[in-house]
Amino acid sequence: MVRGPGAAAGRGGARGRLWWPLAAVLAAPVAAALAALGVLAAAAAGEARDEPGGPRQADCAEALAFGGARLPAGAHDARCTVRTWLDTEYEAVFRMPRRDVRGWLRATYPDAPESGTASCVPDSAGSPGSAGPSRSAGSADPAGLCLDLGLTEGDGNRAGRVPGSADPGFGATAVQVAVVYEGPDQALVTFTAFTV
Repeated sequence: MVRGPGAAAGRGGARGRLWWPLAAVLAAPVAAALAALGVLAAAAAGEARDEPGGPRQADCAEALAFGGARLPAGAHDARCTVRTWLDTEYEAVFRMPRRDVRGWLRATYPDAPESGTASCVPDSAGSPGSAGPSRSAGSADPAGLCLDLGLTEGDGNRAGRVPGSADPGFGATAVQVAVVYEGPDQALVTFTAFTV
């Protein structure tokens, strides 16, 4: 019986046996490229929804608790954000009565060094990059009071005992507070608590 070339291929001859391995070898790089494109598309979609490191609105009680503090009595215009990626940073910006600022800081961080202007960064509170309310028109006062604290053992500027540190949300390793006096009665406070 004479067999033609088609008969051998139909029963798994030499051509049939070579086709599947060749198809698998060619399909593997295509599948890997498609998978990589899928991962990149998913990452891009995720970044559009929740950009790593970008600020998001946060609950102010949570933001202050992260640094062992509470929103002071008489505070208003409070706006808070959180940034998370490798580290976590909460920022709370609010206004409060000027006369109560030092008392609030002493009650919040009783063992901390006295606040002053030595650790102030010029134009730190209410700056255009800040998440908080902007200063009143005509208010160009530099930061009037600052506090820069470490919350872990071995920090040179260690806060010592922090009453709020027993709260479940506490987790910061450092806190910075910048106060801008907006006149004789009001202060703009920028409270930042973060991990390092």
